[in-house]
Amino acid sequence: MSDIAPSTKEIFLEYFRREGRMPSYSEICDLFDYKSKNAAFRLVKKLIDVGFLTKSAKGRLVPQGPLKPLKVLGTVQAGFPTPAEEEHLDTLSLDDYLIGKPEASFLVRVTGDSMCEEGIMAGDLVIVERNRTPKNGDVVIAQIDGDWTLKFFDKKGSAVRLIPGNKNYPVLIPKVELKIGGVVTSVIRKYL
Repeated sequence: MSDIAPSTKEIFLEYFRREGRMPSYSEICDLFDYKSKNAAFRLVKKLIDVGFLTKSAKGRLVPQGPLKPLKVLGTVQAGFPTPAEEEHLDTLSLDDYLIGKPEASFLVRVTGDSMCEEGIMAGDLVIVERNRTPKNGDVVIAQIDGDWTLKFFDKKGSAVRLIPGNKNYPVLIPKVELKIGGVVTSVIRKYL
């Protein structure tokens, strides 16, 4: 990003972290105190040229590459405690680790507790990949008879069931229509 100030990149990344999306051209004008959208278009073109941004098929701005790589400092035992030494093993971008196909992925915030036994809790974010054919046992976002839900996918023959990850909820069988919005590939939870 030779002629683009590092703070420009940070402004975009901070907006993306806060809003879960890149700003619109009007919002870019507000962020950088531009008087015209033409200035925003020129800035976006530069950011695309240097590989910081790209445009989706629908023309939306999408960050390109890692948002901020993190160091992988070692491993930790989840069973019995063992002595641990900090060791820089690798550098890892959470984008690259969590999102296989950025152009086909989106985030959804979870509400409700129908998947709590699977470890998916209210307030979690799930990364969903569109256009991926679900397999039995995949967690999917689905529209069943007009309502959206998050459940396990189960298909036998042509019959599809959506199974909750909480024994207090019923198995859902579509009466009229079922649309699969995508397959959940990752779950994100913040503790602080």
